[in-house]
Amino acid sequence: MKILIVEDEASIAEVVSAYARREGYETVTAADGLEALEIFERDEIDLIILDLMLPKLNGEEVCRRIREKSSVPIIMLTAKSSESDVVYGLDTGANDYVSKPFSPRVLMARVRAQLRLRETRDNIASGAYAGGRIEIDPERVEIRKDGTPIPVTKSEFLIFSTLVSRPIRTWSREEIIRTALGDDYEGFDRTIDTYVKTLRKKLAEPGHENGWIKTIYGFGYRFDDEK
Repeated sequence: MKILIVEDEASIAEVVSAYARREGYETVTAADGLEALEIFERDEIDLIILDLMLPKLNGEEVCRRIREKSSVPIIMLTAKSSESDVVYGLDTGANDYVSKPFSPRVLMARVRAQLRLRETRDNIASGAYAGGRIEIDPERVEIRKDGTPIPVTKSEFLIFSTLVSRPIRTWSREEIIRTALGDDYEGFDRTIDTYVKTLRKKLAEPGHENGWIKTIYGFGYRFDDEK
């Protein structure tokens, strides 16, 4: 995977690049906003680490232009650390926000988290599932049981698809919200319980009263694909 590091301070760019390479990522750097956009158009970039105070074109504008055409994960890395700066950065389209001075190890953990999240979302968007009697059709936005479509809302479809995308994994409520509904979702994590209750009611039958969704007490939910 390739990470674009946009940072005008060469020493910081080198530290971030060194840690990223140690994690096994390929890196490319840009020292100003215009160069960052040129590299993004030219290369296949999997994640961007973006400073805000850049020459030629500031980081907020870089983020805004990239968001017009791509959902690539963007982590803002900047000395701007006030609450209003963080809110503005996230509203501009960033996925995460790390303030300077920073820990390179923490930054790499944020990178790994964003890449895992993107992988899961890509699986949901592109991968159909056919496990026994349950089918997920992302192109038709449809859940089918025994070939019969089950009427669901968009949020219910995204939540169920998230659980199905990795059947052996248990998902916390927060993970379900971030993956299925997005970082800008403003509801409470317990809202997921309501969605799960509704899905179970729609899918339930003798032998599958839980609607193929198993509760893992004290943590969250898992897709129960036992036949």
